[in-house]
Amino acid sequence: MFDFDKELQLAAGLEIKWSAIDNKKILITGATGLIGKYLIEVILKRNEISGTDTHVIAVGRNEEKFRARFADVRGIETVSFLKHDVQQPFDDFDQRVDMIVHMASNTHPKLYATDPIGTEMSNILGTYYLLQLAGRNPGCRFVFASSGDIYGDNRSGNEFISEDDCGYINCNTLRAGYIEGKRASEALCNAYHEAEGIDFVIARFCRLYGPTMQLSDSKAISQFINKAINREDIVLKSKGTQTFSYLYIHDAVCGLLTVMCNGIDGNAYNIADNDQALSLKDLAAVLAQIGESRVVFDLPDDVEKKGASTFQNVKLDGRKLMSLSWKSRVELADGLRHTVEELRKMN
Repeated sequence: MFDFDKELQLAAGLEIKWSAIDNKKILITGATGLIGKYLIEVILKRNEISGTDTHVIAVGRNEEKFRARFADVRGIETVSFLKHDVQQPFDDFDQRVDMIVHMASNTHPKLYATDPIGTEMSNILGTYYLLQLAGRNPGCRFVFASSGDIYGDNRSGNEFISEDDCGYINCNTLRAGYIEGKRASEALCNAYHEAEGIDFVIARFCRLYGPTMQLSDSKAISQFINKAINREDIVLKSKGTQTFSYLYIHDAVCGLLTVMCNGIDGNAYNIADNDQALSLKDLAAVLAQIGESRVVFDLPDDVEKKGASTFQNVKLDGRKLMSLSWKSRVELADGLRHTVEELRKMN
């Protein structure tokens, strides 16, 4: 299925309650990110094949970056760019919106270490100000992009982490800023739901990859992919025994769309496939084979140590999302190979 336009068509034709999106106005933060770019392209493809007139307001701090990321995208005229830092109020924004999807956040270890305040506050303040905006728009659905990291390290004895589980987190670390920012934001959603009746859903993503990723990302999977693109040795900065859930971007965005349209008010959903969990060393081995290289070991530098996850087992249970009729289409090895090939062509 690895034809990008066909991928978009498949996502745009999902059997979900499109009435939540079709012909509506959707405000999206984090629009230039891995998820945001793909999501917007799916919405534009939906407009093209279904004759709908859904309008996207893409929020960001850098319009030049936005234009560069969407330079070749068809239908971009139905997307307007709003230059704004989500850590600031939306007091001067007076357009009617039907849905808000908040995905603006630092999402990789180097930024956790070098911009720790921005990491935490783009979540906490961003969620606060956007929930206020949702409150000014009756009927607006608020969608918060959270992370499987909020569970901490799985010490439950269960193989997979469900939406009601909670593992161990050492809060007195720099790395905890990202996690606690997500946790506090989820709590804010519940507070606004109770106090002001805001309709919200939460998507807790596992670790994602795909051709819309940016190679400046310092997550382990991103760096492994970068090395495979260049046919260089894959560098492991640990023993590689940590196990995580992974998902190709097409499946992740289809999961997000399912939550946006079919998710039950007040609920959180893991965006993950129970069959796609792998240790870091096994992930490195797969990408080394794709990149025709080998796996080598090295010590992390000080910045990498500060931002690195210490979790050993974060395998997310995706059965609740599957109950909304979602299922993944792309196997891990196939998705990784396609990602490397496509990014190699682009770069």
